[in-house]
Amino acid sequence: MTDVVDSDELLRRIQRARACAHEELLGWRARSADLARAGTERADDARDARTRGLAYEAVLRVLDEIVTPGRSAEPQ
Repeated sequence: MTDVVDSDELLRRIQRARACAHEELLGWRARSADLARAGTERADDARDARTRGLAYEAVLRVLDEIVTPGRSAEPQ
């Protein structure tokens, strides 16, 4: 059986997902910066954290475009 979700609930779910992606992005950016400062012995971990941050950045852009169409086209 499939649940029926109205548009308001769908928007709330997307906004929660966006907030989660934003928190993850901030966390991975901070981790990447911390590991980069740790030096070359943590270079692989820093690169992994940066990659994960970029992935969350992409997710965030997509969710922003769903919630506010055209927003990503605005100069930042």
